[in-house]
Amino acid sequence: MPVFDDPNYLNRDQHFADAGIYRISEHQALVQSVDFFTPIVDDPYDFGRIAAANSLSDLYAMGASPLTALNIICFPVSCQPLEIMEAILKGGYDKVIEAEAVVVGGHSVEDPEPKYGLAVTGLVDLQQIVTGRGAVTGDILVLTKPVGTGIINTAVKGEMIDFADAVPAIQGMAELNSHASRAMLETGGSAATDITGFSFLGHLHELLMTSTVSAEIDHRKIPLYPKVNEMVAMGMIPGGAYRNLDYVRPHIAWTGKEEEKDDALIILADPQTSGGLLVAMGESKVQAYLDRLKTGGREGSVVGKITDDKAGRITVF
Repeated sequence: MPVFDDPNYLNRDQHFADAGIYRISEHQALVQSVDFFTPIVDDPYDFGRIAAANSLSDLYAMGASPLTALNIICFPVSCQPLEIMEAILKGGYDKVIEAEAVVVGGHSVEDPEPKYGLAVTGLVDLQQIVTGRGAVTGDILVLTKPVGTGIINTAVKGEMIDFADAVPAIQGMAELNSHASRAMLETGGSAATDITGFSFLGHLHELLMTSTVSAEIDHRKIPLYPKVNEMVAMGMIPGGAYRNLDYVRPHIAWTGKEEEKDDALIILADPQTSGGLLVAMGESKVQAYLDRLKTGGREGSVVGKITDDKAGRITVF
């Protein structure tokens, strides 16, 4: 597509941007994004919460504070009770309120398959914008949520695990990345992205390409939701994981144990919904970041570091 040649569109040349940045004054910019998808859980209220948290995550990855949200909903009004749509919208409303933002309207379309999400707008100080461009050799990579939501959701659909086993993943998907974002700004993140449908490996690769650096990842340090390893062993793997892995495989160098390779890579390629932030920061700042996460009841995991190999290359061991 042609590029808009507007100097206020600050990341118009960044191919893997999480959101658009538009300068509105000498000191501030709007950050805007949109996301919506089909239900990944049975409970409509939970679906609304998760979809809203997922949509807001792009703003948090850039250090922006949400201001407004617009509902985007598709719903089969001719064959499903409107109470279900109401519950979806209530879940989204509650999550936007938690984000200290406002739902200012939206748009609905009759559709045989339900879909829901938000178009979101936030505000960021131009001196505090965090993008995927700033990672440098020696930076440490910190992940703020476990991985494995796609695998868990596939297992639930396949009736291979009980609902109780899926609760940690549902709670994690519904969790805002607001505290992780504020802590990142307080301690000084070099670069960041949120982990969603392109998987841990896919989004990391994009960050590395944008920063023209590489990374080393210890797969054993990637936090996983309960039952993920067990479900992978049983073949509960979403199709998107294979597509993600096919895309990123040319950029992967595996140096770990050969018997661990297939399961480890498919987990790292698992498409996430409302995953955590992946933050690159100087080594001297990492402990302060982990401590600030804990003050908000969150956990961060050091999963690797930035290196100076070929841009986009990921060495996994």
